[in-house]
Amino acid sequence: MFETVATVEDPSIARVLIAALSAHGFHPREGAQHGLPGLSGVYGPKGIPIELPEEEAADGRLLAEVLVKDMLAR
Repeated sequence: MFETVATVEDPSIARVLIAALSAHGFHPREGAQHGLPGLSGVYGPKGIPIELPEEEAADGRLLAEVLVKDMLAR
């Protein structure tokens, strides 16, 4: 099972966040940055969900929050 650890509106931020989580040893769900199933480039009303396995979600959420906050501050 996967759990959403962040939701972002900007596809660029989603790509960087997924890469950063992967670089830190997390395992984000593949394809999360590509939009709704079957509709590439179309995202839900709340943005792009970044999902991690349940056992990684608590730690990954902390890192994701810090990274998103830093990216949006610039």
